[in-house]
Amino acid sequence: MIAGLEDVTSGEVWLEDRLVNDAEPGDREIAMLFKNSVLYPDMTVYGNLAFGLKLKHMPEGEIDRRVREAAGQLGLSALLEKTPDALSKGEALRVALGRVVVRSPRLILMDEPFSSLERKLQEEMRRELSRLHRELGLTIVYVAHDQAEACVLGTRIVLMKDGVIQQADTLEQIYDRPNNVFAAGYMGSPQMNRVDVVARKGGGAVILTAGADALAIRLPEDRGRLLEEQGYLDRPLVLGIRPEHLREAGRGQQAEGPVFQAEIQGRDEISGKTCLQFTMADAEWTACVEPDSRAGAGDTVKLALDVERIHIFDKDTREAVAR
Repeated sequence: MIAGLEDVTSGEVWLEDRLVNDAEPGDREIAMLFKNSVLYPDMTVYGNLAFGLKLKHMPEGEIDRRVREAAGQLGLSALLEKTPDALSKGEALRVALGRVVVRSPRLILMDEPFSSLERKLQEEMRRELSRLHRELGLTIVYVAHDQAEACVLGTRIVLMKDGVIQQADTLEQIYDRPNNVFAAGYMGSPQMNRVDVVARKGGGAVILTAGADALAIRLPEDRGRLLEEQGYLDRPLVLGIRPEHLREAGRGQQAEGPVFQAEIQGRDEISGKTCLQFTMADAEWTACVEPDSRAGAGDTVKLALDVERIHIFDKDTREAVAR
């Protein structure tokens, strides 16, 4: 719909200050790059880069300038006379990217262009695209199912589920202030711990309890007051806490919060983090602890929870509450 290849049935598509619902695809100044973008096999790298410009009947001198400039930006200057069959996968993808950049479009649409590459080459191309984005001031709409790809490339991330936008924000905001359970679970590795809780009043404070009081978290006064004002006392809620906000008690900096004992069932290295797995309040938990921790399966350790970093969700609507 952004490109004009599908009709818009409701709503509006704006490119900067221009409404383009009825604009022809060729009039939108949009370029596209897909994961199966194919180069013209009988053309040189130079010919592939120049092809779209020739279709616009651009002067030869301007075509040559743009092609050589794009080739320099992408490290293709020494490959201009080669044909696609003489290129590596990475070089061919750079040419496909150059074919898009050389047109100086107002907007570039990318649909997982690196998904078919091996991991090392994926990382290299992400860095390359990120550099081009910064240096050329490109505006890019990039579709990704890979959380890591979204986090590396996205300056603004739109999370969608079943065609509905769940949250549109910066990576930091989605990570720190997720709108709902879906957004909370999508960002972060390992995933956020979640457990069913009930909010109750006791001792002049609001306390979240779970698993026949196996877990009890006394909320800060302002957070507890919000929960009470919103009518959530004695109602089912979902507590969320990221694994990195659970630490071994007495080690490193730790905000005030409850300390509880956990029998460790497993230990893994996940995304470069030392992670301990355990069960509490009828839920499976993960805590990311100090790398030099000696805790392992069968050990009982004391873990501290950073109460300032917990998330609370309505169990029925799955939306964040008392933020």
